[in-house]
Amino acid sequence: MTTDAADEWKRWHQHRVETVSAPYGPLALTATHWFEDHPDGLLPDLPGTWSPTGAGVVLRAAEADGLTVDGRPLTGEARLTADTGPESDARVALGERRLFVLVREGVWGVRDYDPAAAARRAFQGIDATPYDPAWAVPGRFTPYDDTRTVRVDTADGRERGLGLAGELAFTVAGQRLTLQVARQGDGRLWAVFADTTSGDSSFRFRFLHPPAPDADGRTTVDLNRAVLPPCAFADHFVCPFPPPGNALGIAVEAGERSVSRRQENGA
Repeated sequence: MTTDAADEWKRWHQHRVETVSAPYGPLALTATHWFEDHPDGLLPDLPGTWSPTGAGVVLRAAEADGLTVDGRPLTGEARLTADTGPESDARVALGERRLFVLVREGVWGVRDYDPAAAARRAFQGIDATPYDPAWAVPGRFTPYDDTRTVRVDTADGRERGLGLAGELAFTVAGQRLTLQVARQGDGRLWAVFADTTSGDSSFRFRFLHPPAPDADGRTTVDLNRAVLPPCAFADHFVCPFPPPGNALGIAVEAGERSVSRRQENGA
């Protein structure tokens, strides 16, 4: 059974490597532009004029700008709403680049994904600790009466709201621990956490996605599947930092730890 779990973890890890290194995966993100920072509608290194409206974005361009919308050259004006993913299916493109429209707390922006990004070229893998069954333990989710929103710092230096659905309790390494967690649309939980290895032998914080709890709140907390947040792969994501109480007082020597990169030009 342990061997089966270890083999499944290896397949999961390989899939993670393939996902982040895909042509429009996290490593391909080269910029995130917030339109409120560019009131003239002109974005760095991007053609056209981008103007947010209450319900979306108006993009104006000439054919010579080289932008396409839904695969057709844009001449004139296009009205855009937030892309829902995947990034490769973003409606706006500039050659091989995909320009992904997003909105966060009413603020509109666009992400620039480029398969030729330097981070993607330099990527050599994800450093992760091999599977250890001791880090996979039962957990119990207790929902709050109502979703709570806390303000947390994010990786781009701004403060944003993080919705929390309840607490996840579990015991590992002989200690009873709790994490405040969000609940995703598919029912899975999402924790943003740090531990005593954070910023030392692992990235400064990590994500965990336990399975959807059953009717009694039971789930599995498998720290072997702690993952690096997107901002570990590119500087232009808005990953939330751990909310208060989510800094575990133990060393989680499990899961993804850091990104392995090739040094270029002797750097």
